[in-house]
Amino acid sequence: MALAHNLERLQVLLVEDSAADSELVLRELRRGGFEVTGEVVGSAEQFRSALRANPPDIVLADYNLGQWRGMEAVQILHEENLDIPLILVSGALGDVLAVECIKQGATDYVLKGSLARLSVSVRRALQEKLLCRERLQAEKELGKKVEELARSNRELEQFAYAASHDLQEPLRMVAAYTQLLAERYHGKLDEQADKYIHYAVDGALRMQALIQDLLAFSRAGRQGMEMEPADCNLVIGEALANLQLTLHESGAVVNYEPLPVVLGNAPQLRQVFQNLIANAIKFHGPQSPVVRISSRPSDEGWQFSVQDNGIGIALEDVNSIFVVFQRLHTRMEYPGNGIGLAICKKIIERHGGRIWVESREGEGSTFKFILPALPSAKPAVAQAVRSENYEQPSRSLVG
Repeated sequence: MALAHNLERLQVLLVEDSAADSELVLRELRRGGFEVTGEVVGSAEQFRSALRANPPDIVLADYNLGQWRGMEAVQILHEENLDIPLILVSGALGDVLAVECIKQGATDYVLKGSLARLSVSVRRALQEKLLCRERLQAEKELGKKVEELARSNRELEQFAYAASHDLQEPLRMVAAYTQLLAERYHGKLDEQADKYIHYAVDGALRMQALIQDLLAFSRAGRQGMEMEPADCNLVIGEALANLQLTLHESGAVVNYEPLPVVLGNAPQLRQVFQNLIANAIKFHGPQSPVVRISSRPSDEGWQFSVQDNGIGIALEDVNSIFVVFQRLHTRMEYPGNGIGLAICKKIIERHGGRIWVESREGEGSTFKFILPALPSAKPAVAQAVRSENYEQPSRSLVG
């Protein structure tokens, strides 16, 4: 009795036209430690009926049954939408035919002359089925978590947008009146009062800049994403026009090769290039800033590089710089709230790409990112077409 309790229960559906062979199979399963129940069918109609009445744990099918073949049971299982392992148990089955049967959906095959391995094959098939179900369940749960996270991100983004938008007006009033207070009463009160007023004005202005940056970051996720052919040469031109004063004051030189047409949103891509160029100029070293922009085709689309000769980034900081409001320097050293690269990352990822940086402290930085190529042409063809439109191999803009 104790032994019976240790037996594994197994419900089998045998597709077999030989009563003797059926008994041999069932006996071998019992010898292998299974408590077997089930039935034997010999036709496709009986097989389909048995599946609907009481789906088994496993199907054991002879390959050749005279009027039909056991492999047809695989098709019936698909038609009935049943995920049940099927093992072929045949008297003779060549290796080529066996491989073909497995390709068509059979889980395994066992020759009737080697029934000793049947129990091992059944246990492996049941274990694979269990693992498959667990994987599908895990994927389903992961999908739910991803959906919940996306919804949470949308709600957080909406809150950030609403909060930063609604805070602008009262903060503008605070900044305006503190500045007015500073202008009207500077020098008329004691030195300590002037210092307090200065702190209030400075804090209000910094908060105003922070709110504006937060609004810009939230807008980067809310703006429409009309994806269309975007000429990166025109995008760069617009970005440089917006940075004209900065280029002039810094004496920066920006070189860029003929760039491709990509699938993207031109206004948002302009913001990416503008932020990267502005950062390259801001974090320059003792030499005048030099920025080089290039592109090359990759398996993922187009890979762009924005290289500078600036102060570089320490190896331990190359990942944290893309975090919103993450700063590596004090405001006394470099102004800003540390949001430009976070916006770049957000825009590039919304385009289906990725962005990273290669840098060493004191040796400059190269920001690289991937953008999708036009679906109508391979990247190499697009590069050739773009190159023909320019008489010079590269362009430069000197501040």
